[in-house]
Amino acid sequence: MDPTLGNMASCQLALLLLLLGSMSAPSSPPAGPLGRVFQYIDLHQDEFVQTLREWVAVESDSIQPVPRLREELFTMMSLAAEELRRLGASVDVVDSGSQKLPGGQTLPIPPVILAELGNDPKKATVCFYGHLDVQPARQEDGWLTDPYTLTEVDGKLYGRGATDNKGPVLAWINADLPVNLKFIMEGMEEAGSLALEELVRREKNRFFSSVDYIVISDNLWISQRKPALVYGMRGNSYFTVEVKCRDQDFHSGTFGGILNEPMADLVALLGGLVDASGHILVPGIYDHVAPLTEEEQKMYEAIDLDLEEYRNSSQEEILMHLWRYPSLSIHGIEGAFDEPGAKTVIPGRVTGKFSIRLVPHMNTSVVEKQVERHLEYIFSKRNSSNKMAVSMTLGLLPWTANITDNQYLAAKKAIKTVFGTEPDMIQDGSTIPIARIFQDIIQKSVLMLPLGAVDDGEHAQNEKINRWNYIEGSKLFAAFFLEVAQLHINDRNSPA
Repeated sequence: MDPTLGNMASCQLALLLLLLGSMSAPSSPPAGPLGRVFQYIDLHQDEFVQTLREWVAVESDSIQPVPRLREELFTMMSLAAEELRRLGASVDVVDSGSQKLPGGQTLPIPPVILAELGNDPKKATVCFYGHLDVQPARQEDGWLTDPYTLTEVDGKLYGRGATDNKGPVLAWINADLPVNLKFIMEGMEEAGSLALEELVRREKNRFFSSVDYIVISDNLWISQRKPALVYGMRGNSYFTVEVKCRDQDFHSGTFGGILNEPMADLVALLGGLVDASGHILVPGIYDHVAPLTEEEQKMYEAIDLDLEEYRNSSQEEILMHLWRYPSLSIHGIEGAFDEPGAKTVIPGRVTGKFSIRLVPHMNTSVVEKQVERHLEYIFSKRNSSNKMAVSMTLGLLPWTANITDNQYLAAKKAIKTVFGTEPDMIQDGSTIPIARIFQDIIQKSVLMLPLGAVDDGEHAQNEKINRWNYIEGSKLFAAFFLEVAQLHINDRNSPA
C-alpha cells in the first residue's frame, strides 16, 4: 500500500469508532497503521457502546402508524444527521412526503439522510446504506429487560435495534478514510422503504453519480463464530385477505349456527395456503424457481452451519429451503378477539395477513394472480354468503450479487485480516428492498457485509449484538476501506 495513503488512514481511521462497541483486540493485530487503528478501537469501546445506548433509547418504530412514534422517528433521523455534521460531513435531510393510511388519515414519512465525507476524485467512493427504524418491542411481550434501554449481560448488548440496524450503522458513521464515504439513511425500511425508490431515481445523476461501490450491513452471519458475506436475498409479496359479513360483531348465542361466520371462512382460506411440511399449495408457485446449479450446490457444502437444532434435515436441505425456495408464512388475523378472557362474539369482519418470500426468477405480478385465483377457488367451494377481498400490499423482487466484483474480493481480504478465516458465502432468506433498487437504478455493485451473529434475534424479543461482534466488526470495516482504496489505486495504475 502507498505509505502516504497508510499515514492518512492512521489518522482518519481513528475517527472510525467514535460510535462503536466491543471486546479485546485480536491476539496478533496487524502491524502498521491498521494495527494502530485496531488499538484505538479497543481503547475507546466503552464510548462507542454509550453512543449505541443513546440511539437504542429512541423508540423509532416505523411499523405502528401513530403520531407519537413518527415523532420518535424524526428524532432519530435528527440525531443521526447531527452526529454526521459534528464529524464534518455535508448532510442533506430530504423530505419524504406523507403516508396515506387505509382509514384516510395521513402521517409524515421521516426524511432520508444523504451525507458525504470526502470528495477527492482520485479516491474510490463507497456509499453505505443503513436504516434507523425498528420493529415494535414491549417488555411485556417477553423481553427480559426494557427493549429501549441498552443492557449488557455477559458481553451481549440487548436492546431493540442493537443489531438491526443501529449498531451496524454506528460502525460506519465516522469512516473518513482513504476512500470517499457517502451515507444514505432512512427511517422506513421495516415498513417497506416508503418513498425511497423515488428518491434514488431522482438522485441517480447527482448524489450517486460518483459512487463506485454500495455496501449494506443489515444481515446476520449464519454462524455464531464465523463471518460471512451475503450475495443473495429473497423478495417478498405481502398479502391481506378480508372476509366480511358486516361491520359489527355478532353475539354467538343469538347468531351462532344461522350464518356463515367470517372467521371460519378465513381459517379455511389460510389453511389452504400451505401444508404441514411448509410446501406452498398455490398452483404454479414453483414454476419459475431458478434451477439448482452444481456450483451452488458446492457452496452449500462449505458453509459453517450448526445442525444441532435441525437433526432431521441435511445441511443442504436446510439452506435450500432458507434461500432458494419460496416460503409462505401466516402472520396474523386482524379483527378477531385476541385478549385474555372468554369473549363470546362472532367477528363480523376479519382480515388475514400472510407473505410469500420470493426467489429468482419469480415475478410479483404473476404470484399475485396465482394467489388470488387459488383463494377465490377455495372460497367458492364454501358457498359462503360473505364477501372476500384479496390484496397484495407489498411486492419486492429478490436480489443476487456478482461475487467476483472487486468489493467482494476486498471484503474477503478484510475478513481474513481481522478474523483469520475465509468467510461463509451465504444468501439471506429475508428481504432488503434497497438492494434491488440500487442494483436496478444505479447499476453499481452492491455488497452485503454482515456484522451480527446468527443468534442476535433481529425482530424478536431480547434482540442483541455481541460486544465482540460490534468491535471486531468495526475493525472489519476499517480493513475493508483500506482494501478498497488499494484496489482503486491498482485499477488507476493499470494500463488501459
